[in-house]
Amino acid sequence: MATFRSREEVFTEIKETLGVVPSFFDRFPEETLDYEWELFKRFELAEPISTQGVHIPAKYRQLMGVALHSETKCHYCTLFHTEVAKLFGATDAEIQEAVHYAKHTLGLSAYLNGIRQDFDDFQEELRKIGDYLKRPAKAA
Repeated sequence: MATFRSREEVFTEIKETLGVVPSFFDRFPEETLDYEWELFKRFELAEPISTQGVHIPAKYRQLMGVALHSETKCHYCTLFHTEVAKLFGATDAEIQEAVHYAKHTLGLSAYLNGIRQDFDDFQEELRKIGDYLKRPAKAA
């Protein structure tokens, strides 16, 4: 049987880490709180450490969160990831670019799916593009 820390122990660590215990943590059931906090630290706060399985720098994970949640339209998550991205050094220009990238790629996705682009053709064209871009550059 898995062991987990008590709510009081987890809350003590959260407060030491964040300065406050966000109220949504209080709503997690006792048996999942410790696990949820560990996931939160790993994916939202940790810098890349291969032993933790975290490879993408926190700033870039947060910019991905901004882009993702600009589409899911979750006000909580968009605010969270924007503010934490700034804490990890993201500029307003980088945040704008992340949101614009989400808008752009989602629009292309809607278009490709809407016109029912043949997936096998798309995959083959992408392979050809990759081969072309990988070849040595010609001297000018």
